[in-house]
Amino acid sequence: MPETDQAASWLASARSSLGQVDAGPQTDRTGRVEDIGDGIALVSGLPDAKLDELLSFGNGRYGFVHGLEEDIISCILLNNEGTIEAGDAVEGTSSVVSVPVGPGLLGRVLDPLGRPLDVRGDVEAETWFPVERPAPAIIDRELVTEPVQTGTLAIDTLFPIGRGQRELIVGDRATGKTTIAVDTILAQKSSDMICVYVAIGQKTSSVQRVIDTIRKRGNPDHCIIVVARPAEAPGLCWIAPFAAMSMAEYFRDRGQHALIVIDDLSKHAATHREVSLLTGRPPGREAYPGDIFYVHARLLERAAKLSAEKGGGSLTALPVAETEAGNLSAYIPTNLISITDGQIVLNRTLFNQGQKPAVDVGVSVSRVGGAAQAPVLRASVGTLRLDYAQFIELEAFTRFGGLPDTHVRQQLVRGARIRAILRQGPHAPLDLLQEVALVTASQNGLLDAVPEKEIRNIQSGLGDYLRTSEADLVKAIESGNALPPEQKTRFLASLHHYIDTRASAAS
Repeated sequence: MPETDQAASWLASARSSLGQVDAGPQTDRTGRVEDIGDGIALVSGLPDAKLDELLSFGNGRYGFVHGLEEDIISCILLNNEGTIEAGDAVEGTSSVVSVPVGPGLLGRVLDPLGRPLDVRGDVEAETWFPVERPAPAIIDRELVTEPVQTGTLAIDTLFPIGRGQRELIVGDRATGKTTIAVDTILAQKSSDMICVYVAIGQKTSSVQRVIDTIRKRGNPDHCIIVVARPAEAPGLCWIAPFAAMSMAEYFRDRGQHALIVIDDLSKHAATHREVSLLTGRPPGREAYPGDIFYVHARLLERAAKLSAEKGGGSLTALPVAETEAGNLSAYIPTNLISITDGQIVLNRTLFNQGQKPAVDVGVSVSRVGGAAQAPVLRASVGTLRLDYAQFIELEAFTRFGGLPDTHVRQQLVRGARIRAILRQGPHAPLDLLQEVALVTASQNGLLDAVPEKEIRNIQSGLGDYLRTSEADLVKAIESGNALPPEQKTRFLASLHHYIDTRASAAS
């Protein structure tokens, strides 16, 4: 080819390439680290940064904007400080913190950014959701009417929880808060609920016990476990409940049902106080910043039962909070009680007396109540709560001496049997059949002549006996509908026969 033709070809190619280049002005959003320490970076030079925007410090290190001042940006780091130093460059990403969501997360143990903490390789994400998402509007919500079977008799009978409800579990340290929450997850082993457990600043050994329990006794393939370890950067602990909520919302928004356990919001509040004080926000009551109520309210408001037009999915939240010396009037517990739809209060004295779960029936409440209880269980419960409350008062009075009359003695006997059936071992949730059978037997006086120490033995084989001898009755009970009179009479006769047989064998 002649040299002139080669030159012409090269020139045409160059012109074509240059024509595709955007020769206009380009800008880089780059700032500078002014100060670094305690998981907080103070950044200058990004005047158009937005709240919650993700900032990049290079080499896979990130943080998000937590505070905007006139000349400085407060950034919470999502990685430990490592080699970040004052003077380092910071780039704005124009995006917010997002996490992977989708069915690929089921069965996995993740950190709050969706990075795997198990040995099963990378996470298969269907899409990404921002950690901060708006709560469903009131018009998009439906009434809470479907029950969540927790497997804990004291809760399902006295303080029932519905799908889409937010029920606080609150009590002193080591009184069984996590046990109740984990038992609720175990009770969903055969249900259609997706469970998300998020541990915030918990000891590694405690989290490992929860993981092992779910894998051994539950259905781990329907669970997502999110762990923010105490040694991690405070930013990870701060976003952990929001990230886990986004993961659960994926299933709710597709018409499925999800349950999220947040363990616990007291530690999250302490993290928020820490980062707020470090970024110069003014402290309020108990040194918490003034926006701590708003932080938890906007988190828990995302739990809801959606209307049929929005798919009919639900997201039920069980946040956990810790008290000191049973002080429910402390700042964080009172905030969470006012946000949620009820609270399960655990009592240290009851726990030490061996009444486990140590649910305090006097101050616990569910603001949804019987509306979300299975009709067959609601019909069986009757006046159970009133009977138990009266028993507690009568028992306290009889300690002063004196011989009560026959009616009061009968109330004491019945109340003692109620207390016995409400005792339950850890990680052994009851199904609906067992709960209905125990409550029906108690309320109809079938257990009054049985020694309290024998109640647990009678309970152990009750479900198997009914499934063997009364298969059609069992099917009717498990449907959740109230039993017609003839079936109820037959059910009582079957319970009476079983209890008499076991009592005779024990004697």
